[in-house]
Amino acid sequence: MCWDCDIVAGVGDPRRLGSPIPATTMRTAVALGSNLGDRLGNLRAARKAILGLANVKAPILRSAVYETEPVSCEPGAAKFLNAVIEFDYKGDAVGLLEQLIDIEEALGRKRDHPKNVSRIIDIDLLYCGNQQINSERLQLPHPRMHLRKFVLQPLADICPTLILPTQTTAVRELLKQWQESAGVVRFTDDW
Repeated sequence: MCWDCDIVAGVGDPRRLGSPIPATTMRTAVALGSNLGDRLGNLRAARKAILGLANVKAPILRSAVYETEPVSCEPGAAKFLNAVIEFDYKGDAVGLLEQLIDIEEALGRKRDHPKNVSRIIDIDLLYCGNQQINSERLQLPHPRMHLRKFVLQPLADICPTLILPTQTTAVRELLKQWQESAGVVRFTDDW
């Protein structure tokens, strides 16, 4: 599923990032990843829990699921499944982050682990409207999403012409900077 949208903050489809919709409703995206257990089942469970949150509203967009090489994980780590979902969110970004952490923990993620290790589920808040937050608890937009092909590829499924906050190049152009399809393989559209 993809909308062909030409979006720069404040211009374009009112359902898109940075658009002129009520200040408390924001186009929001999260990245999902899993490389332990039933990886696809973990993504499905996370998506279901996120879409069940009271302040998450349609339209809901979801990428395909991609199988990706682990980045900066422990030696011998299994491949990840990664996807992105986008939705309207009415509320504040910090409140959403807390709910996403609760979902991770409910699905079995432990918070007391070293950084970048294998995990049952990883949910990263990518953007929440055009908010820019830089606190110890939350950084928005996600500071490394434009550097991660495992985020850019699924995000390009949703809206390849989206220009992310703090960027000047559309997602599809950022994606072209990566070599071929190395390390990111379409796994399924049906999840």
